[in-house]
Amino acid sequence: MVNGPLDGVKILEFAGIGPGPYCGQLLADMGADVTVVDRPKRGAVSLEIAPDRRGKKSIVIDLKSTEGAALALDLIARSDALIEGNRPGVMERLGLGPDECHGRNPALIYGRMTGWGQSGPYAMMAGHDINYLSLTGALQAMGPADQPPFPPLNLVGDFGGGSTFLAMGILAGLLEAKTTGKGRVVDAAITDGVNSMMGFFHGLDAADRWTPERGANWLDGAAPYYRCYETSDGKFMAVGCIEPQFLTAMLDLLSLTAEEYGAQHDESLHARQVELLMSIFKSEKQEAWVAVFDGTDACVTPVLSYKEAAAHPHMEARGALTHAGGMMLPAKAPVFSSVSSAPETKIPVDGQHTVEVLRAAGLDEHQIASAVASGAVGQS
Repeated sequence: MVNGPLDGVKILEFAGIGPGPYCGQLLADMGADVTVVDRPKRGAVSLEIAPDRRGKKSIVIDLKSTEGAALALDLIARSDALIEGNRPGVMERLGLGPDECHGRNPALIYGRMTGWGQSGPYAMMAGHDINYLSLTGALQAMGPADQPPFPPLNLVGDFGGGSTFLAMGILAGLLEAKTTGKGRVVDAAITDGVNSMMGFFHGLDAADRWTPERGANWLDGAAPYYRCYETSDGKFMAVGCIEPQFLTAMLDLLSLTAEEYGAQHDESLHARQVELLMSIFKSEKQEAWVAVFDGTDACVTPVLSYKEAAAHPHMEARGALTHAGGMMLPAKAPVFSSVSSAPETKIPVDGQHTVEVLRAAGLDEHQIASAVASGAVGQS
């Protein structure tokens, strides 16, 4: 069993929250050696025991001290890629900007994770996932027409438009650097990533198959064949039979004829079709409907909580979620041949590997002791 396709790749991740650490987790899950540079004092919203720290090493460095910044630059000189999620200009003020880093390590891939990007009128403005989604048009399209837009957790912005695009950029940069010996700066803005994912809907709009109105389109809950229906026990079933053959499969299992249901794409019938399906699904408990639809091509599945998901037979069969250390750990994704998808369960505390990392960087015991004594670094 090999460690993963990124075995031997060294990543230095500067501590943050959300998309940066998750990008580091994705790379660590693929076998990269990821070291987190933690701060001497944690922020109020950071989590020391978090899945996105799994499989990583931790070193505490006071980057505001001259000695600490110099040590960080030494680690950067030995790294293949760097991840940072500060506002534009912060790393430059610490003496750790791209110019300084590439001066020590020309092949370094310098990954920058922000909401708005390194340039533009909003670059220096604070923001969160909901703000980034609001500016791309994605948030406006989410939720019922008669209610305010619903934020889709922070999956679409932080992790979809942020982490995955940064990871893709770092991987592309690593491939190029392997050939050219030259690194790059990866400017990963969450708004850019979400705009990229919104391209599908811009295409539908150009084909007159999508409108800006919320709750009026075939993928946003307006269509009776693509929405959720409540069951008699207050739970829900997700219906996604877009293609006609899948709709036919659902109608057959519900003992409905095509004549009783009506034409699939006749919008004048949609309100009646929704009411019909609502009354049918409300007549049984969720578990009864699961027994009806499991193993069929009707595209009807139960809506589970994240705790219920771990016990679902399909998730169990793939080892998708594991209980460890008092939390649920998702398996590694994607799955590579000859590589276990089982998650790493070791999550470092701040500064757990400080001495180990400094030794690997070439510092002797006296230098390490001096750095600890001065407060430039911390060992847990």
